[in-house]
Amino acid sequence: MVLSENHKYVKDYAKRLQGVVNDYEHTIEDRLNEDYLKQTRWPDKLADRIAAFGGSWGFIIIFATFLSAWILINTLNIIGHFDPPPFILLNLILSFIAAFQAPIIMMSQNRQTARDKRESIIDFAINYKAELEVDDIQAHLHRIEDEMAQLKLLLQSKKQDN
Repeated sequence: MVLSENHKYVKDYAKRLQGVVNDYEHTIEDRLNEDYLKQTRWPDKLADRIAAFGGSWGFIIIFATFLSAWILINTLNIIGHFDPPPFILLNLILSFIAAFQAPIIMMSQNRQTARDKRESIIDFAINYKAELEVDDIQAHLHRIEDEMAQLKLLLQSKKQDN
């Protein structure tokens, strides 16, 4: 009976602890997002959106369609050869896109790296606290083991006296 009550207490404690951890994680996430929104200027947010779009399937599909249409229009002479092969104007456009897109993506990645670094520091702090608590629990377990061993010796000595 004592074991089932103890087991129920442990389960309830685990549920409460998990609830506290979940609340703490949400609080940290909300705080990080709040800090990000406060510290991020509109050009930075725009760079993040451009980088997100530039690294998506939507961008790849749109860009592949654009390139295919450009090449087909200029190869098949549908509306005239405004950029005949070897597509010098297309190369110029692609160079401009690459010249502007690369630094924008790098800015976004640098900001994400800084955010990841802050999150890793928080993760380290949480892990360190958890390690301290595990050490504390181990110390309590060792103390309980020592007390149990002493009780066992005491019971054995009483048994021998009788």
